[in-house]
This record gives sequence, structure tokens and C-alpha cells, in this order.
Amino acid sequence: MPRATKFLKEDIIEAACAVVKKEGLSAINARRVAKELGCSVQPIFYQFENMEDLKQATILHIRKIYQSYMIAGSKEEKAYRGMGLAYIRFAKDYPDFFKILFMGDSKISPTEFIEKDNMGNQILEKGAEFTGYDRTEQEAFHLKVWIFTHGIASMVATGTVAFTDEQIEELLTDTVRQMKIGSMYDKKPRDE
Repeated sequence: MPRATKFLKEDIIEAACAVVKKEGLSAINARRVAKELGCSVQPIFYQFENMEDLKQATILHIRKIYQSYMIAGSKEEKAYRGMGLAYIRFAKDYPDFFKILFMGDSKISPTEFIEKDNMGNQILEKGAEFTGYDRTEQEAFHLKVWIFTHGIASMVATGTVAFTDEQIEELLTDTVRQMKIGSMYDKKPRDE
């Protein structure tokens, strides 16, 4: 009778995530993940064809963790704010994961970057509920909000600035409110 598989794919992915959390994505290799699992490299190559497959599975798992944060944020009473705070909270709790997903060497436009985020449509919908804007107006408004929110999240993930949760909430709430008031003012015809 064949031996039962001691390490499932999920176990190996969790070990790879632990390596990433401690040392970054570039630290993932068969020996390092095997050491984290406390085994030889054989179970890794039994479950994954090669290391690139494991890296892609690890990134997918990291994306699922991010999505769970965003879904939780979307269920808050003020969903748009909740999702912004969740984005920053993810950066604070998982700085290396945040860097992998959102601070890579990408040469795409900000709009493409937002669209690439598989939570993008839900964020835009929650934002439109908050602002009352149509899709085009909401995309323009959200771009400004996202740039601000991403700035805070990036500073938190890199350890550039140490914000308290209260400071983050106040900064995000006040700034988004001011952006909304400003965008409403911009819609009014101006005297020439």
C-alpha cells in the first residue's frame, strides 16, 4: 500500500507564506520551504511541478488573504471607508505580502492598477453608494482616494511612518470627506 501523503499542497503553501512573511518572496526555494515544514524537499516536488508553480500558488494564497480583509471591510457600516481601512490594515499586518501585491515594478497606469485589483469593481460600487456618482465620476474620485490610501499603506508597509489605528482612521475619513466636498464644488459652474 502506498504511503499517505504527509504534506498537503495547503501545508506547503502555508510554509511558503511563512517564509515570505519572514524573508520576502525571493527567499522561497525548495530547501527553505522544506526547512519551514521540517521535511526534505521531496514533498514539495511531489505536490508542485516546479518552484515557479509554488510561487504562483503562494501569491494566489496571499491574494486570498488580502481579499478576506477587503470583504471584511466591505461589511462595515461605512463600507467604502471600511475597505480603505482594510487596505491599510492589510499593509500593516502583512507588509511583505502588501509589497508583493501592490509595490512591484509595474509600469501600468493608475487606472489599470486599480482595475487589476480583483476587488476593484466592489470598491467602486461601495464608493458610488457613498458619493452618489455615476461610474465615470466614481472612477475619477476613487483614483484620488486610492492614491492617498495607497500612500498611507505604503508608508506603513515599509515602516517609513508609524501611524496609530486612530490616526489612520482620522486621516482617511477627513481626507475622503474633504475630497468629496471638493469634487462637489468642482461640479458647480464657476463665475468667469
